[in-house]
Amino acid sequence: MPLLSLNDNSPYVAEPSSCWFAPNCNIIGNVSISSGVSVWFGAVVRGDNEEIQIKANSNIQENSILHTDEGFPLVIDAGCTIGHASILHGCKIGGNSLIGMGSTILNGAQIGKNCIIGAGSLIVQDQVIPEGSLVFGRPGKMIRQLSKQEVNSNKRAAMIYSKKIKIYRSSLHHFAG
Repeated sequence: MPLLSLNDNSPYVAEPSSCWFAPNCNIIGNVSISSGVSVWFGAVVRGDNEEIQIKANSNIQENSILHTDEGFPLVIDAGCTIGHASILHGCKIGGNSLIGMGSTILNGAQIGKNCIIGAGSLIVQDQVIPEGSLVFGRPGKMIRQLSKQEVNSNKRAAMIYSKKIKIYRSSLHHFAG
């Protein structure tokens, strides 16, 4: 079971039947999960210092790590996509944002809603990314504002993973060979 208590803190899942957690992900301690959230294979969500909130219809893809430090909670607003192998540490991600594969976002960073953080980007401690930004680089720099098509693409990405929840809940089984 991927939901693990630590000391007096246990993960809270608002609507378990609407969510999907891969059998080898780990969701530990002070974590609050809203409806329609998916956490994929190998991901670790470790709320041992501060609370981690994952809001409705967000997805945490394979091998991503979500963690906090004291004084730096982590909040992922609704409809976000956290790409494969990303590291989020004590930051805030605005709704309908996409964090590209392999990106790192450090303590105190704030990503506005409707953003794309390009694959492999580094958002440094306390960096603030304005709403609607396309950001690339190490450290991340704003390239331009997103188009309406890109904002809608973020919504589609989150919806694709929301649809996968039902498929994986009903069809994923161990293969006996």
